[in-house]
Amino acid sequence: MRPTLLLASNSPRRRELLSEAGFEFEACSPRVRERSDVDLTLRELTVLNAMRKGMAVARAHPKQVVLAADTLVAINNEILGKPRDLAEAIAMLERLSGRVHDVCTSVFVCHLEAARSTTFSEISGVRFRRLTRRAIDHYLTRIDPLDKAGAYAAQGFGNQIIEKIEGSFTNVVGLPMEKAVPVLVEFGINAA
Repeated sequence: MRPTLLLASNSPRRRELLSEAGFEFEACSPRVRERSDVDLTLRELTVLNAMRKGMAVARAHPKQVVLAADTLVAINNEILGKPRDLAEAIAMLERLSGRVHDVCTSVFVCHLEAARSTTFSEISGVRFRRLTRRAIDHYLTRIDPLDKAGAYAAQGFGNQIIEKIEGSFTNVVGLPMEKAVPVLVEFGINAA
C-alpha cells in the first residue's frame, strides 16, 4: 500500500500550493513552538524548525509521508519572524521598505516506517518598493501580518509592496514547489 501525504502545517498558503500542484493530502498541526532564540543562521534555523515540526507529526503517523516547512525573513543577517503585534508588523515593513532581503524556506520530508528523510532549503531575494506609512497602513488593512514572517505575503496584495523577486516565488509564499515536487515523487507521492 502506497503511503499518503501528511502536511505538518496549519498554513493555508502551503495547503493551497500543494492543492494547486494536484497533490492529495491531509493537514495536521504540529504542536511545536517555533524556535528563534538560538544563535543559528537563517538556513540553520529554518531547518531546525522544519525538522522539529515534521518529527512531532511523523512520530504520531509513521506510515505516512510527512512534509513540514519553516519560512523566515532576514535583512542584513538579522532574522525577522512573525510579528508579535501590529506595531511590530509596521516596524518590520518600514525596515524592509526600499531594500532587499532574503526569504528562506526549509523543508523536511520523512517517512518513518521506511526510515527515510531529507531536508532542503531555498533562498530567494525580495526587493520591496519604497513604502510610505500611508502605503503600509493601507496594505495592513488587506492582510493579517501576524501569521507571516516579515509581516507580509507575496501572494494576493504582495505586488503593492514587492518590487521584484529573485528566485522562487513559491518559496516566498512558503513552499518552494520547484524542489518539493521532485522530492515528494522520490517518496512515492505523486500529483493527481
